Amino acid sequence: MSAAAQAAPAVTIPEIGQPFGGGFFSGITRDPDTGKRYLNITASAEHELVGAWGEYGEKIEGADSFTDSRANTEAMASAGSELAQKVLALDIGGFTDWAIPARDVQELQYRNFKPTTEENWAGRRDGDNPNSEPVGLLYSAESPAQTSVEAFREGGPEAFRDTWYWSSSQRSAYYAFDMYFGDGNQLTNDKGLELRVRPVRSQLLD
Repeated sequence: MSAAAQAAPAVTIPEIGQPFGGGFFSGITRDPDTGKRYLNITASAEHELVGAWGEYGEKIEGADSFTDSRANTEAMASAGSELAQKVLALDIGGFTDWAIPARDVQELQYRNFKPTTEENWAGRRDGDNPNSEPVGLLYSAESPAQTSVEAFREGGPEAFRDTWYWSSSQRSAYYAFDMYFGDGNQLTNDKGLELRVRPVRSQLLD
């Protein structure tokens, strides 16, 4: 082992929902190209924003990743997305690398912070997440259950609202991926719609 490796402090993986890195730990994703693992951190509810994803009919280069929230958001901002620009301007707890969550990062937000006791939407590929650790399986009506993290339960101070949230993952020139946090329905929607965003940041694990 190199001296640099010996000097690098080991990263302790937090518990889901534990305050960490300016927000709350929400799970691990793996970059499908490099294999590197990242801790994902979800911002507090007070930092949610609302806005359109972008221009309907405009294909944005570099906003197609299912795991790289920051790269997607930077591409959106460069193309003129006011929502992305607002997220990039956030300074929360001294951290300034916030982003709109990529699709598979957003899936972890629902899987681990599901606010309601409603049955999950389980009609398509909802919950399928090959880039999370552990790998996310298709939702059933009962799984995932309502989160055990009290602050994120419906009525709690950090709870997601029973509505649609944007991801930063583009589907086409017209649509981007979004998710309904009442029942976990993963869909795509018109980029011009104004939906909510719960920002995230990531930290390299290894």
